[in-house]
Amino acid sequence: MSDPEAGPGPARWLPTDERSEPTDGIGLCLSGGGYRAMLFHLGSLWRLSEAGLLARLDRVSSVSGGSITAAVLGAGWSELGFDDRGVAEGFEQRVVEPVRGLASRTIDEGAIALGILTPATIGERVSAALRKHLLGEHTLQDLPDSPRFVINATNLASGVLWRFSKPYMADYRVGTIRSPATPLADAAAASAAFPPVLSPFALELEDAAWETVDGNDLTGREYRDRVALADGGVYDNLGLETVWKRCRTVLVSDGGGRMADDPDPPADWARQSIRVLKVVDNQVRDLRKRQILDAYRSGARLGAYWGIRSEIDDFACPDALPAPAERTVALAELPTRLREIDAPLQERLINWGFAACDAAIRTRLDQALAAPAGFPYPEAGLG
Repeated sequence: MSDPEAGPGPARWLPTDERSEPTDGIGLCLSGGGYRAMLFHLGSLWRLSEAGLLARLDRVSSVSGGSITAAVLGAGWSELGFDDRGVAEGFEQRVVEPVRGLASRTIDEGAIALGILTPATIGERVSAALRKHLLGEHTLQDLPDSPRFVINATNLASGVLWRFSKPYMADYRVGTIRSPATPLADAAAASAAFPPVLSPFALELEDAAWETVDGNDLTGREYRDRVALADGGVYDNLGLETVWKRCRTVLVSDGGGRMADDPDPPADWARQSIRVLKVVDNQVRDLRKRQILDAYRSGARLGAYWGIRSEIDDFACPDALPAPAERTVALAELPTRLREIDAPLQERLINWGFAACDAAIRTRLDQALAAPAGFPYPEAGLG
């Protein structure tokens, strides 16, 4: 007789798999995509705040550029000042201004150059820049109890997600560390350690108090003393998994890019390896998108998906903010970098995230929501 715990066919359940129905909570996923995604998500959060939805979130899951925005939001949550409508009155000062300040600086070039020349890793350089210019000395313990913030990285040793949160950080194969005091800058830098240029981020844990539970099969010191992490998007570039298993309503803000076509792909090993990484990334993203869109169609999940490559007309929102496709495509094609973006372009990215989120939530989630008065930056528009 087959084992009911073995899962379907030749597969087996993972220890982290949820086999019960998700709760009625609302989860928000913030994808990767460098500064481009970081600013696009800022616009999405702005619209969610105006709609009173930000205050209702139960979980925020992020990867890469989305984790930078999420870390700032989480660190400043107690200072957002939600009013009786659920609008965060302190959102601009506590979230928008710091994130835009970082977007005015290039941190990846210096990190790469200095990381090559000195013993410090590139990831440590990125963390130092995030600490200096954005997150200060905040740790995971400065995140709120609710909503739960989960910053995702990929453990290169185990090949699965490494999750940073306030109650614990964990890898279901390696183990769990309760109430970690890890700097938020380290968590964000690890989540944004895009391979091969910004990874790995080395997390030194020789003195950590590990908890071992059923399912942990990599518990030796070689897996626990020093953890090599890469961009969370390597495993799940929408940050979907940790929300999917918990929440019935799933909101997805996707600021990720798309692999360009190439009729003459490179033959040399270095550039070909990069091309292969892009193919893998592209396929992972497509599979995750199909998962959530199919779930919306079947009724398995409620919610809305909007992406930097969405077309506003596809939402069929009659009073959507003006977002001509030729302008939104230009914004979507900005490179995935942690490189300075000038103020007008920042404002256009924020406006586009705001408009895409608005059209998505008013047509897919709550048709009773009132239309916004306009863009956060009316004079900038979308270019």
